[in-house]
Amino acid sequence: MKTPSHTNHSQNSVRMTADHLSETEFAYSRFVPRQFLQLLGVTDIRTVQLGQQVERSMTILFSDIRDFTSLSESMSPQENFNFLNSYLIQMEPVIAAHGGIIDKYIGDAIMALFPNSPDDALRCSLAMLAKLDEYNAGRERADYRPIKIGIGINTGIVILGTIGGEGRMDGTVIGDAVNLASRLEHLTKEYEVPILISEYTLNSLENTKPWSLRFLDRTHVRGKHDNQSVYEVVDADPPALRVAKKNSLTTFQQALAHYHLGNFSAAHEHFSLCLAKVPDDSAARAYLLRCEACAQMSDRTSHVPDDATRISARETDSTWNEKYALGITPLDAAHQRLFTDIHGLTNAIQAGTAAPISPLLKKINTAATRAFLLQEKMMQDKDYPFAELHTRQHLRFFDYLEELQEEIERDRTDHIYLSFRIKNMLTDWLINHILNTDRHFAHHLNGRNIGHTAEHTI
Repeated sequence: MKTPSHTNHSQNSVRMTADHLSETEFAYSRFVPRQFLQLLGVTDIRTVQLGQQVERSMTILFSDIRDFTSLSESMSPQENFNFLNSYLIQMEPVIAAHGGIIDKYIGDAIMALFPNSPDDALRCSLAMLAKLDEYNAGRERADYRPIKIGIGINTGIVILGTIGGEGRMDGTVIGDAVNLASRLEHLTKEYEVPILISEYTLNSLENTKPWSLRFLDRTHVRGKHDNQSVYEVVDADPPALRVAKKNSLTTFQQALAHYHLGNFSAAHEHFSLCLAKVPDDSAARAYLLRCEACAQMSDRTSHVPDDATRISARETDSTWNEKYALGITPLDAAHQRLFTDIHGLTNAIQAGTAAPISPLLKKINTAATRAFLLQEKMMQDKDYPFAELHTRQHLRFFDYLEELQEEIERDRTDHIYLSFRIKNMLTDWLINHILNTDRHFAHHLNGRNIGHTAEHTI
């Protein structure tokens, strides 16, 4: 028969064991976030297996300290660690408070995942900058110089899982979406802007109206056939600069149109006007330097094409190409019709004729509606897990179409600007949507594994 002392001892042992397990689990969670395991469908870290994986729609945020190398060279190794930890301690709770999961620290860089909404990542990025202001105030009081960070955000479908060996494995996220987020963070240095997002993040937002965003560039990512549109989050600027950029937006967009269509002298003129209005517009300053470099290269060539030739050369991808085919006959036919109608609108704008634009816009609307409804019905029938995200991107196309119609109605005489806007808002959107989002659905429809081969490495 057990005595009371034996019973108490046994109960104490059970409690001590439970406490020890709880402490151990908490210790492990500092290295492998619980949220990461939850996304994998794992409730106990002891059951994690090598190669476990799940496909998820995810927004990836990369942040990095500007000029960290030169900053660290002035510090001892101990000072470097102290500085990094003092900074990261500030950022970790901000990311967690916005539904983010810190996937890893890479030196001074942070890679965070937002599984619920891209809006969470944008709100988090602004909160990180606000926290940085507080942190810098403390650094200045201690006679340290303030620091700046750049943030890149992208949204896409990735594979989340475990890789490595039996003796050492790690959780990671694999996919092109990771590489693009890192690429955007690097571009913040080039344009000297705090936050850049991809068109995929823009197209996946629950609502774009609360955000002040500005198209900035088309960039190429290694391993991708299509260029990606990049957007600046103007909300990250001080209020006065935000207002100034809004007031000069038309001039800035005209400058971009001339630049991307190869008319560098006209682009230089427009970017100079931007800087005259907004001297702190670092992106306009970066483009102005590009224009000067391109003009010098043009001076060394024997022939510089005129505007019509430039537009024609740049618009060759506005027609259907077999590389856009998904192998789904009705969907390919619907996309081909949409390409044809967009190309017709471009030709009408470039011709500058009195041809009625409104019927052409209606044709595009009708063609897009048919194509998107057809695909959404297919997604519903096949239980496609990313149908909601896909449909949200379709809705964004109609937002762009409406915005473009308003611009055309205001002024049909600026053929170069409107041609560029059609290309950027409709043609480029459609190409990227087909080559990425639609292709993923086609693989799902055909029962093929998705080829996520590009893991981010630094």
